Amino acid sequence: NSGAAGEYTGLMVIREYQKNKGEGHRNICLIPASAHGTNPASAVMAGMQVVVVKTDERGNIDMDDLREKAEANKESLSAIMVTYPSTHGVFEEGIVDLIKIIHDNGGQVYMDGANMNAQVGLTSPGFIGADVCHLNLHKTFGIPHGGGGPGVGPIGVAEHLKEFLPSHLFVETGGAKGIPAIASAPFGSALVLLISYGYLKLLGGKGLTEATKYAILNANYLLHQLKDYYPILYTGKNGRVGHEMILDCNQFSKTAGITVVDIAKRMMDYGFHAPTVAFPVHGTLMVEPTESESLSELSYFVEAMKTIREEIKAVEEGMAEKKNNLVTNAPHTAEIVIADEFAFPYSREEAAYPLPWVRDNKYFPPVGKIDDAFGDRNLCACLPVSDYEEPVIDVKEKEL
Repeated sequence: NSGAAGEYTGLMVIREYQKNKGEGHRNICLIPASAHGTNPASAVMAGMQVVVVKTDERGNIDMDDLREKAEANKESLSAIMVTYPSTHGVFEEGIVDLIKIIHDNGGQVYMDGANMNAQVGLTSPGFIGADVCHLNLHKTFGIPHGGGGPGVGPIGVAEHLKEFLPSHLFVETGGAKGIPAIASAPFGSALVLLISYGYLKLLGGKGLTEATKYAILNANYLLHQLKDYYPILYTGKNGRVGHEMILDCNQFSKTAGITVVDIAKRMMDYGFHAPTVAFPVHGTLMVEPTESESLSELSYFVEAMKTIREEIKAVEEGMAEKKNNLVTNAPHTAEIVIADEFAFPYSREEAAYPLPWVRDNKYFPPVGKIDDAFGDRNLCACLPVSDYEEPVIDVKEKEL
């Protein structure tokens, strides 16, 4: 189970509700261009037809385009899937108006809960007026990032949808008119809920609200520290973001031949795992610090990103080679750094210890530069069988 499973469940609940109202023909799902990639996939799986809504230059949903498409499809509009704050890292100022437009045209509002880290304690999907919302427990409520599991993908619904929540063949759960079971386990990976329960109980209402405030504060601290070094792709009208921001790295491929992937790999030399790469916009880094990082850790990150920008600048100004420099050759493994021959136009120290504090807890990547795209497209790069052949040893000859 995952957030995507929650999306599918929520949409199926909406469809069942509409069928019970005699509106089973409703099958149009509006999805903003800024949506999570799983949104359209979930809508199609739920038997819906996707209609994309434009976003404006600030990353907000284009309200005129939304209104036009909602009214044009009012007889068949089933739902809209909207993330709040948006995946562009911006609080949609027109969210309440958006919800009213959808409801006025017969649709339901599915809120993607991926960014609840910027809502908890300050607002809520129900307060805003959404009909369904899933919660990403790994992003907001303390469970581990499982890389595919264990996940739960719980959803919350408005009162009128409660009776359509999923049922189960062997366990009494869900609503009186519940849709069929979504998962074999009626409550998903229920054991991990103990972590979320403990997280909620230990923090309490005040602590949860503080966590949200710090998540937003941390993102805006990074924004103000880095905005003169990297273009910030989207901000609200006051120049701020929600709990995440998007650094635009597209220009560096033109000015220095350096890609966003090169930057992500150079971050490893500084001891940082790269943030989200090339999503939701190609050639960008989506930075989401959360409430968990200390000011000192955020400051290390800022210093690392500023130093990487200086390394890029050296290439732009011809001080470093375009195809053979600190960023394009990253990451630098221990094997590379301690080799007898170090055939690079920079020092071993610049490669492995670019800043003094990196020495304190140095992490060496186990492998150097790889072609990610090739690996994604060629999951099995199998050698021919002949390459596995070993020379035959004569046992008797060996004994002699």
